[in-house]
Amino acid sequence: MSDHDFLFALDLSDEPHFDRMLQELSAAVLRYVGFDARRADAATGELRSALAAGAAGGHRHCDIRFRAAAGALRISVAFAGGRAWEATHTLPSGS
Repeated sequence: MSDHDFLFALDLSDEPHFDRMLQELSAAVLRYVGFDARRADAATGELRSALAAGAAGGHRHCDIRFRAAAGALRISVAFAGGRAWEATHTLPSGS
């Protein structure tokens, strides 16, 4: 098992209200798994876009998961009553 195998999940009742917290949390998780600043910014941008799309569709309640396993980090967002979104990123070598 890799040092980075984990599941971190959040259940948010009002995603836009927690935007700053999510930005900091995402940056911390991505730094933990070894992403450089460029990759972390890109992955955080993808997450923010998914959250913004859900909020624009009227969905406020969502489940956000960061799952690292088998050399990959999966970030997913599931909105109550809405579509799910997921992105998979290969973990950096040596992680």
